[in-house]
Amino acid sequence: MKKILKALILFLIAFSINAEELKIGIVDVNKILKDAPQTLSANKKLEKEFSARTEKLKSKISTLQADEKKYQKESLTMSDDQRDKAEKGLQQRRIDIQRNERELREDMDLRRREEIGDLQEKINVTIDKIAADEKYDLILYTGIAFASKKVDMTEQIIKALGGNESKASKTEEPAKTKKDAKE
Repeated sequence: MKKILKALILFLIAFSINAEELKIGIVDVNKILKDAPQTLSANKKLEKEFSARTEKLKSKISTLQADEKKYQKESLTMSDDQRDKAEKGLQQRRIDIQRNERELREDMDLRRREEIGDLQEKINVTIDKIAADEKYDLILYTGIAFASKKVDMTEQIIKALGGNESKASKTEEPAKTKKDAKE
């Protein structure tokens, strides 16, 4: 136990001596996933891919709703057998629509996860490239209590992924203004 404590103290002393030389960066992956141009293109791709199924489902729902209204009007004049048959038919269609809706949602979620996985791979490659090019010693994902704008490299990653430069400059300018105001 004492050896571990001594080693920890030596490590902390060595780290504090060399801390000025470290280059550290912070990345907010959630913001990148939201603002990256690949996210917008992936969303459009998914929308296009599932639009036919979505429209077909909407059509089935509106047809069912119209048939339910028709049933409500005509149920008083129907025989018991006709009413039971119509209710069972409507109920079966409701169940089929719910199943189709669930399957569509599951398929969309699966494809969205695939697209996000591809984007996360691109983000990791971009982070690795920037870290090597700019000689970062440590890059952390968000999940820490505080990080100054000086070490936040999220906008740089978005820009490297092909993001809108005007977004990056808009978010960077206020940070510079605050810094200048403090000086």
